[in-house]
Amino acid sequence: MEERHLGRSGLVVSRLGLGTMTWGHDTEPEEAAAQLTAFVEAGGTLIDTADVYSDGLSERILGHLLRETVDRDAVVVATKAAIRPNGRYDASRRHLLGALDASLDRMGLEYVDLWQLHAYDPGTPLEETLSALDEAVVSGRTRYVGVSNYAGWQIAKAGAWQRAWPGREPIISAQLEYSLLRRDIEREAVPAALDAGAGLLPWSPLGRGVLTGKYRTGIPAGSRAAAPHFADFVQPYLDEECARIVESVVTAAEGLGVTPLSVALAWVRDRPGVAAPIVGARTAAQLEQALLSEGLTLPMEIRAALDDVSDIAPASP
Repeated sequence: MEERHLGRSGLVVSRLGLGTMTWGHDTEPEEAAAQLTAFVEAGGTLIDTADVYSDGLSERILGHLLRETVDRDAVVVATKAAIRPNGRYDASRRHLLGALDASLDRMGLEYVDLWQLHAYDPGTPLEETLSALDEAVVSGRTRYVGVSNYAGWQIAKAGAWQRAWPGREPIISAQLEYSLLRRDIEREAVPAALDAGAGLLPWSPLGRGVLTGKYRTGIPAGSRAAAPHFADFVQPYLDEECARIVESVVTAAEGLGVTPLSVALAWVRDRPGVAAPIVGARTAAQLEQALLSEGLTLPMEIRAALDDVSDIAPASP
């Protein structure tokens, strides 16, 4: 698997990341082990988790696998904090540093490679939040820091604050939802991230699974849209406009002799500023399908057609 620098940093990651949100909930430890093994054997290095995934069980499973299944030094471990188990945002210095310590304890690690703010907390002054990132690096608990789910102005403000003062740690990544079905971040968030020197880590690059084409004729049993805890997550992308984009992806895939999944993933992987889409799979078999996209580079004509069919209205001047 090819590698890329994450933003304007020296950190190099595989151009496909492994998401672990389902580990401990929909994905059992044995299946997680099979996923991680297949990912690393394919040359993957970036593994993304968060303290709230499966109430911390995702981190526990990952930590166990880093001791028993793969070499910890062979991977780039990324986790997140700023959301309490009750769903309330809390990016206070007290909560963040406590959450990082708890994450390290669950994974049995001395440090993570990338620590990300999971969400923007309007109730905490941004300078306090960012000071926790600096403390985490200085104390050796993380090597790099980033943000997740930040709006464009929030990325710009955080990036500018960190650059303005000597000794502060730069924001090197911005994890945002980005796919052919979600391109509105191109108006402000993507330019802000590029200006700040942050590499993009798209989450849900397959449009919450819709771009695989599995929902073209209905909702299959066992799919996320059929699961009570995921149905509302998928539903927004089952409208007519999204269906039109999905049909274009399917047509492109048929012409290239590949899967719609590979086409959709290759499209977002090679967008400007993208370092690595984060792919979350329920099973190792699903992950294997995503890994096949590594060998695909979309022809210019197909990329242009997909750009056109999924284009968004420009921002107001």
